[in-house]
Amino acid sequence: MKADISEEELVLRCKRQDRQALHLLYERYGGALMAICLRYTADRETAEDVLHDGFLRIFESIGSQFAYQGEGSLKAWLSRVMVNEALGFLRRRNVQMQQEVQVDEVPDMPDGDEEDFDGIPSSALMQMVRELPEGYRTVFNLYVFEDKSHKEIARLLGITEHTSSSQFYRAKTLLMKKINEYKKKGLK
Repeated sequence: MKADISEEELVLRCKRQDRQALHLLYERYGGALMAICLRYTADRETAEDVLHDGFLRIFESIGSQFAYQGEGSLKAWLSRVMVNEALGFLRRRNVQMQQEVQVDEVPDMPDGDEEDFDGIPSSALMQMVRELPEGYRTVFNLYVFEDKSHKEIARLLGITEHTSSSQFYRAKTLLMKKINEYKKKGLK
C-alpha cells in the first residue's frame, strides 16, 4: 500500500479492517499519539502500554465510531481516543488527586508573571511536564493541551472544579519553578 494515500482513503480501508491500512495508520499517527501518552504518564514504558491499548481500541472501534468529516478529523478522533485511554489508565491505577485546599491557602499569581520560554527546547519542557506529580500532570494536560474547562475536567476525573483549578495552579507553579531552575543552569 502506498504511504501517500489520502486520509479519507485510509479511513475507508481501516473501516474494512485492511491490515496494510491499519499498519499505515499506526505508522502515520503513532508518533503524535505516543507524545500524548507521554504527556499523561511518567515513563516511556507505561506510555507504550497506553499507546498499545489505545491502538487496540482504535482498531476495534474505527468502523463503528468514526465518521470522516474532512481533513484533520481522523487525527482529532485518534487524539481523543488516546487521551481517553490515558485517563482510563490513570483511573484504573486509582490516581488519588490531592485533597482540596482552601482558597486562602493558594496565593494569587500576578498576571504579569508570565515566563519566557524562548531558548528552552520543547523536549525539555515536555520532560518537565512528565515530571509533575500525576494529579497535577493530568489536570495540566487536560487544561492546556486538550483545552478542557475546569468544569469539564472535574466531570472527567470525578473531582470538584476547585480541586481542578488548585491542581492546575500547583502544576503551573511547579512547572515555573522547574523552568527557572533550567534557565539558571543554562546561565552557569
